[in-house]
Amino acid sequence: MSRYDDFTEVERAILRIVQSNLPDSLTPYADIAREVGTDEETVLALLRSLKEEGPIRRFGASIKHQRAGWNHNAMVAWKVDPAIVEEAGTKAAEHPHISHVYYRPSSAPDWPYELYTMIHGRHATAHMDVIEQLRRETPLEEFAVLESLRELKKTSMTYF
Repeated sequence: MSRYDDFTEVERAILRIVQSNLPDSLTPYADIAREVGTDEETVLALLRSLKEEGPIRRFGASIKHQRAGWNHNAMVAWKVDPAIVEEAGTKAAEHPHISHVYYRPSSAPDWPYELYTMIHGRHATAHMDVIEQLRRETPLEEFAVLESLRELKKTSMTYF
């Protein structure tokens, strides 16, 4: 059993709030504390410790990328030799227009692609520039482009 299996009710209440939206105020942590019946330092101490220990990756704004002009994206699936997955995946992850990189071994005989990159761009063919750059800078060559036609669901996971 880890420390994370044993949150108090107050800690769970704090986490339920911060995993969605922080209060829109000058004192969001004090507001959370009032709402859950504790003090601001308790809220800050919990969040600070979870940030330092790793369960909370970061705090930041959630940008609606389409409204910010990044309205084209594509999942690009790459054929990759397992021996270079780390190298190729790390290089892909460094690219500023790639938001996600996953290695998913395939058991389908007619689908040889196992490294997936989500590429974002401002125009319909922007992903091709990123693909060509990755082909120049890594051993990756063969790929399949899975263009996003419509967003059916996009939410953050609710854990508490």
